[in-house]
Amino acid sequence: MNKFVADGFSPVVSHTKEDGKTKWTLKEKLLLGLSPSDYIAQMIRNPFNWLFAFIFAIGFPLIGLRFIKGLSFVTHSSYDYPWGLFLGWGLFTMVPLSASGFMLGTTVEVFGRKDFKPIERLALLNGLLGYFFAVVFLQVDLGQPWRLVYPMFVSLGPQAVLFLVAWHVATYLSVQVAELVPAFSEWFGLPKTKKFIKSMIVGLTISGIILSTLHQGALGALFTYAPGKLHPLWYSSTFQWFHFFCSSIFAGLCMLIVVSTLCKTFMAWRCDANFMNNIDKLTISLSKGASMALITYLIIKILGVAHDNDWEYLVSGWGQWFFIELLVGVIIPLLLFTVAIKGNNANLARFAALVAVFGIALNRLNTALIAFNWQLYQEIPHPREIGIVITIYTLYIVTYRFILARLPLLYTWKD
Repeated sequence: MNKFVADGFSPVVSHTKEDGKTKWTLKEKLLLGLSPSDYIAQMIRNPFNWLFAFIFAIGFPLIGLRFIKGLSFVTHSSYDYPWGLFLGWGLFTMVPLSASGFMLGTTVEVFGRKDFKPIERLALLNGLLGYFFAVVFLQVDLGQPWRLVYPMFVSLGPQAVLFLVAWHVATYLSVQVAELVPAFSEWFGLPKTKKFIKSMIVGLTISGIILSTLHQGALGALFTYAPGKLHPLWYSSTFQWFHFFCSSIFAGLCMLIVVSTLCKTFMAWRCDANFMNNIDKLTISLSKGASMALITYLIIKILGVAHDNDWEYLVSGWGQWFFIELLVGVIIPLLLFTVAIKGNNANLARFAALVAVFGIALNRLNTALIAFNWQLYQEIPHPREIGIVITIYTLYIVTYRFILARLPLLYTWKD
């Protein structure tokens, strides 16, 4: 696309073409205003598309074999290790990284910070797709997706934490879809639909706050089912839910910084001046929120160790690994954010956000996999499981890119 834009091409940004009279058809909108041959040509030129095609060629058959031959064909799951990468990465990691939706929605719609408007829709999309693909990972792990309605409507388990998480995620997905309806309405030409959703956007935002707060913490509460399995440095019956909730705040903000940086770098052709001119300033503003969440999380982690009197574990090998996690995932990003905010250095803030995203992923994998069953053998994910995880996450990236290239999320619709 960069080549076409350099040659003077303008992608679709309104319902009418440059002559002001002819309207774009739905097919032309999907092709971004390119002819079919030009669209195919730009797809072929993109080296990432060849990489994605290679991953899909291997991964999709693996997913099919998982449903045909069963879970044992692709994982080492057992009663000792009930979840692997499907949940360790797909659920426990992707959900906190998708927390940007409710935070930016709250910031703009409830607290009136209209200066964050250029990245609000990007944050909402990040939240929607993150939660949706977390459900996809969950279904690949559980199998029989056609029976999804049973635990939610037929065979209820209202006393189970996972039942609570399932309903919260399902209802919050609906809220996020509704919050992105205005962008779809602009692109599709449905002004009445946009007006209807806008009339209740505050209520939707408040619902998102409540649902997100509950299920982010409830994910941590899942580990209270197995207090003897998880290493004490990663487990606290009192603070476990708050560890997960507090970490989701800086995880969502840092992931939004990373995603906006990728958009600015690789999709500049789709970003308008409003996005490009404000992204550095907004990156610094997001860094301030992330740094406050990081210092809060660090204090709570220390309080958790003190409250449960787990000091003796700090001098063990697990204690060294615990310190590495805190150093890489919390302390270093916090120091980098501090320097970046003081020097108004957006690029340094972006690097700090990337390190923090790596840190939260390390924490969730430690909690769900590495430090789980710490007194038993160490589970190593099956190669087929790794392949499926890479495939689904690649599909997440492709879907993300497809929507960003079309809906008015990085640019303002002209009509």
